[in-house]
Amino acid sequence: MRTLTLCIFVIPVWLFSQNTISVKVHNVSSEKGKINVAVYDSDETFLKFDKVVKTGSAEAHEGVVSLKIENMPAGEYALAVFHDENANNKLDTNWLGIPKEKVAFSKAKMHTFGPPKYKECVFSVNSDYEINIEL
Repeated sequence: MRTLTLCIFVIPVWLFSQNTISVKVHNVSSEKGKINVAVYDSDETFLKFDKVVKTGSAEAHEGVVSLKIENMPAGEYALAVFHDENANNKLDTNWLGIPKEKVAFSKAKMHTFGPPKYKECVFSVNSDYEINIEL
């Protein structure tokens, strides 16, 4: 009877529980535009604009900007963050594809010749999660 109760009530709640990722973006240099966050869940989709799991944004202000990504199932994720200073909802780049706006990632920094890999940025969410990111 206990096993049946566990299977019917407890396991489905655990499987479908939703979590919040609280993101604190440090070193925001101005109050222009927005801070945008993109959430990815695999190496194959990482940094592909049409493969984002969830997004979030908050108005920029100097210092630390906080925002929440809600209703995230348990799993592994990586974040890409950028300061959209001109508020055009896209990461502006030069003709070589190098970002003109500040970018940052969860758990990794930009490399000399490109962004980090998904596996360098990934973190696990099993409950509400807080992450600090330096812009």
